Amino acid sequence: MGLASGLASALFLFGLERVTRTRETTVLWLPWLLPLAGLALGWVKQRSGAPAARGTALVLEAAGDGAPVPARLGLFALLGTWWTHLFGGSAGREGAAVQLGGVLADALALRSPRLRAHRSDLVLCGIAAGFGSVFGTPLAGALFALEVVAPGRLVWTRAPACLWAAVVADAVARAVGTTHSVYPRVEPVDLSPHALLGWLALALAVALTVRAFLFAAHGVSALLERTVRLPMLRPFVGGGAVVALWLLAQSSDYFGLGVPGILRAASTAEVPPFAFAWKLAFTACTVGSGFLGGEVTPLFFIGAHLGHTLAGPLGLPVVAASVVALAALFGAAARSPLALAVMAFELSGPEVLPYALAVGLIATWLCGRQRLYQGQLP
Repeated sequence: MGLASGLASALFLFGLERVTRTRETTVLWLPWLLPLAGLALGWVKQRSGAPAARGTALVLEAAGDGAPVPARLGLFALLGTWWTHLFGGSAGREGAAVQLGGVLADALALRSPRLRAHRSDLVLCGIAAGFGSVFGTPLAGALFALEVVAPGRLVWTRAPACLWAAVVADAVARAVGTTHSVYPRVEPVDLSPHALLGWLALALAVALTVRAFLFAAHGVSALLERTVRLPMLRPFVGGGAVVALWLLAQSSDYFGLGVPGILRAASTAEVPPFAFAWKLAFTACTVGSGFLGGEVTPLFFIGAHLGHTLAGPLGLPVVAASVVALAALFGAAARSPLALAVMAFELSGPEVLPYALAVGLIATWLCGRQRLYQGQLP
């Protein structure tokens, strides 16, 4: 699973880099066609059937001994995510990576009598390998797989296999030329009472932002279901909303992954104070209307800018606050704060770990039972 998922992630990231470069440097007018791209995607989703359109939820259910994952889901996720990013949809990349790993794992398990009894374990390894290799964070990938399927009920006996698969997948992806963004190291942080209150306030802000994002994304989806009878037209409407937001914001920074914006926010450079709100709106319209890709990297953008904006008023170091909020926001949304705290450690060093863990756990608790992925066990 490590070998297969590593190669799949490398192929996916190679294509994603190419379509992003095409949109940003070669064919600058592609975002204008986002509504038509959504119409085409909606037509394909309608023809492919509901199972292939459920994506990550199917993989999470398979890891809990649910129904088999359709083989076409992997190709659908790969091409659909490239398509979304080519035209500027604000989406992530973890959805495709997790689905590719899950499809490969399920196909292997169901075709081998010796492995069929270990199907759920193998799918869990596929999730770990896909997530770990697409971000270059194998420790977080292994923990994410354990945590995201059944939040709060980690089965540690599965950890060695997940870790092995994620480490191999990351090594394979790097060996064939995959590179990852380099995040700044977090320096030692002050532990004064004022700083502790600042971290607590940041956790509250993260939780409120998660609730706002989930409300917006689910609200867009529910609104389109009520008002647009043909499912294939919903991405068309969502694409039009993203284009309208683009004209209002007068910036292309909120298209696609937004990695350059994340790296700016995780530094001392100046960023727009409401960039996190713009990205939240772009992403809610994109994923809420049915475009493919996932939510992780856009939520990283939102969290990093939220932390950067609040660092000054809360008296916190800018880089530390940005990296902590980056990890805690997705951790709370996906109910996987432990994995994201470890990811912050892998990206920015050991100094950030206790703050990312504390803020992530508090924000997750404040978010209650709200969740990003519908396939998670309760």
